[in-house]
Amino acid sequence: MDFDVTIEIPKGHRNKYEVDHASGRIRLDRTLFTATQYPADYGFIDDTLGLDGDPLDALVLLPEPTFPGCLIHARTIGMFRMTDEKGGDDKVLCVPAGDPRQEHLRDIHHLAKFDRLEIQHFFEVYKDLEPGKSVEGATWVG
Repeated sequence: MDFDVTIEIPKGHRNKYEVDHASGRIRLDRTLFTATQYPADYGFIDDTLGLDGDPLDALVLLPEPTFPGCLIHARTIGMFRMTDEKGGDDKVLCVPAGDPRQEHLRDIHHLAKFDRLEIQHFFEVYKDLEPGKSVEGATWVG
């Protein structure tokens, strides 16, 4: 299944940007309190609804980071099931649709184990130093 992902945070960044859906502009939410950086471009899938009441979060694996507001036509290869201080906060793992460099990635198990561990580690610790924020559970499905 293909869909569009709106990127909010490029790979390698600590600034957490969010699209202000009322104005359509990009707002700096905060800089991560930990030294961790987003392991992939991060954004959301339009016209979806996650357990937290927001559009479903998505990570897109790309050879180069893009920019906040970039629209990427993507396909899913798996899901990272996560629970934080507010409840369910799942992340859909994607690759660009039609990219021949990513054609072999059809399932989460096609992604190198180290890459899965790197993404998992990020989401397990990225809120550690923020008062009132936590990650309660995190695991791969798909």
